[in-house]
Amino acid sequence: MRFGIFLLAGRFPGQDDAEALLRAAEAVRAAEVAGFDDAWIAEHHFMSYGVCPSAVTFAAHALGATSRITLGTAVSVLSTTHPLALAEQVTLLDRLSGGRFHLGVGRGGPWVDLEVFGTGLGRYEHGFEEGLDLLLRALTEERVSAAGEHFAFREVPMVPRPGGRPPVTIACTSRPTVELAAARGLPMLLGMHIGDDEKAGLVACYEKAAADAGRDPAGVRHVSAMLCHVADDRARAERELKEAMPGWLAEGLAGYVPVDDRPRAPRDPDAYTDLLCSLHPVGSPADCVARLRASAERTGIEHVILMVEGCGSRERTLGTIARLGTEVLPALRGSGPVA
Repeated sequence: MRFGIFLLAGRFPGQDDAEALLRAAEAVRAAEVAGFDDAWIAEHHFMSYGVCPSAVTFAAHALGATSRITLGTAVSVLSTTHPLALAEQVTLLDRLSGGRFHLGVGRGGPWVDLEVFGTGLGRYEHGFEEGLDLLLRALTEERVSAAGEHFAFREVPMVPRPGGRPPVTIACTSRPTVELAAARGLPMLLGMHIGDDEKAGLVACYEKAAADAGRDPAGVRHVSAMLCHVADDRARAERELKEAMPGWLAEGLAGYVPVDDRPRAPRDPDAYTDLLCSLHPVGSPADCVARLRASAERTGIEHVILMVEGCGSRERTLGTIARLGTEVLPALRGSGPVA
């Protein structure tokens, strides 16, 4: 199995943005020491749920502070940026890091970001496929032009020139996006808001769509995001999360403001916290090992990224990373017992 951490850089009640960002940056360095394979950072705009507005910029900083671990974006939002601008940044990081960058890209949502950045609702609703294909071309071809509905420009050279395309993963929350990823042979990133049964269903959908497109889905390494918190026992782990997460979620999720007048049903923060605790590896090291093994068996996904900031605390975030590194990952990799 392959293991990473997943960071939101959420601003919890009583914190400032610098505290949230520095906690996330320190978590990446700790994850490298603990033996994780990768660290992934989310991108959000205008909300306390996550205060990192540029996953690529955060990744650049973290790459400069580490030497081994891969940095991924979970995700870079394609609906609010130009595909060639993103491709330039990705190729730059790929070249400077010696191949330690993994691009996660997604459609995003129908949020006010589309208005602020001027890309509009059409890019979100109808332009993702065109933007994705343009991005993939710009990551592999030395010269690129476009004559589509959303992008039209004369041929330009890609600078820096792309080498081998860095890994690209697509965030999938709907079957049409799953089918889009499958048709291009790109792995999925599946979020922590759904459980194993739904993830297994999306994997099955992907495999069928890939076969229909004449692609072999075998060997495609999907990525599963999960909440994770380690304590001496499950009751304590759940208690610590339930003390911290609802206050963060109540303010943070309110930051999702639709760009139009479509209705949006808010999540209940207490119920959502309860759901996440029930779905994911939360508890003692033995609890986490068992839950991660069961998830891999049910979904077939063996690349897991663990959201370790659920308590909003630097101390508990770093403590969970350390305990995962010494008491959980070795057992799952077959190199040691569960403590």
